[in-house]
Amino acid sequence: MQQERKTDRYVTFIGIEGDENSRRLIALLRRHIDDPRKSNRFWELFKGKLDLIGKPDHNGGRCLDELFLIHSYINNIRELFEEYDDQPALALLEQIEIESC
Repeated sequence: MQQERKTDRYVTFIGIEGDENSRRLIALLRRHIDDPRKSNRFWELFKGKLDLIGKPDHNGGRCLDELFLIHSYINNIRELFEEYDDQPALALLEQIEIESC
């Protein structure tokens, strides 16, 4: 019996809109963290990291992107979306986690 082979997401990202999905998720996140009533010290510092995306000359030569930050802070992001019951954002976060993280 031959098993059906699935594409290994760590070998190929063909057909996955990882960059676009990451940018969309950050936009959904910003709707919350840019609201002073929903932000806190952690999210204010996180916004500083967002400001460094694509600017390696401002970050010791290290180039950050949206997917890296999502992957690094996935639990914090999930908690925030759960706190505000943001189901579309949670669905996109889940998709990104499955496809790209």
